[in-house]
Amino acid sequence: MDAFVVALVAISAVMHVTWNVRLKTAGDTLRAATIGMIAGSIAIVPVGIVAYLVAGRPPVPPEAIGLGILSGVIEAIYFVLLSAAYRRGDLSVVYPLARGTAPLLAVAIGVGVLGERLGVAGTIGVVALIAGFLLLQQPWRVLRGHGLDPSIAFALATGVTIATYSAIDRVGSRLLHPLSYAAILWVTTSIALLLWLRRVGGGEALTRDPVEVRWAAIGGWLTLGAYLLILWALSLAPLSGVAPLRESATVFAAAWGSVKLREAADRGDTLRRVGASLLIVGGAILLATGG
Repeated sequence: MDAFVVALVAISAVMHVTWNVRLKTAGDTLRAATIGMIAGSIAIVPVGIVAYLVAGRPPVPPEAIGLGILSGVIEAIYFVLLSAAYRRGDLSVVYPLARGTAPLLAVAIGVGVLGERLGVAGTIGVVALIAGFLLLQQPWRVLRGHGLDPSIAFALATGVTIATYSAIDRVGSRLLHPLSYAAILWVTTSIALLLWLRRVGGGEALTRDPVEVRWAAIGGWLTLGAYLLILWALSLAPLSGVAPLRESATVFAAAWGSVKLREAADRGDTLRRVGASLLIVGGAILLATGG
């Protein structure tokens, strides 16, 4: 791909990891996510309206609105699950597992349900993904009397939501201008998260700490910026090239969590976490380009 596209995706990956670092280190992950999505909504709604007007105010298909709302609800579920995972585990474990689950799930559906067949590169990609997962999860620790990381189930469930809303967005963003579609998605996610917080008793405390609110809002603008950069990259390069490169964020997350957040026990543990993330990224790339 063109170097400019690579730069767009790389910057997007760093911004997305920064947002996740913010979520992981926030006192209340779900509250921070809600504030961030509201801040993003405030920014994207005017942009979505302008995009609609510039496009000549075309008819808005009801399916596009429905898909945007559905995707927004699923993304709210994604944040609930991600918050649960971050409360129980490390960034350097949760982020790679969540991001790596989506391509593996797509393969499972393609092969098991649709009867598709993997090529050599795709098969190696699946092996690399599974190896990366096992290296992060260390299921053999159970044989030594240790319990499994309690965040793993939530991280894998988060990955399922990523695969789900990504598939929906792939259709919805083609029915309506992507920026207008994003506005529907962001607003829906914000409303759904606010309703959830009210249900669990946290909605009234959104603005209790002005400093926390400011950092959460900055994080929300970062993730919105990451999304817009990916849209820009997709307008210049094929999905098969952009999607796997975006997963390079898992390596950034593993390195940052292991070193800066001191999640790794020692240098060997750091190498294990980063190495597992490299396997997951490599597997995703092989599946996207040669599956």
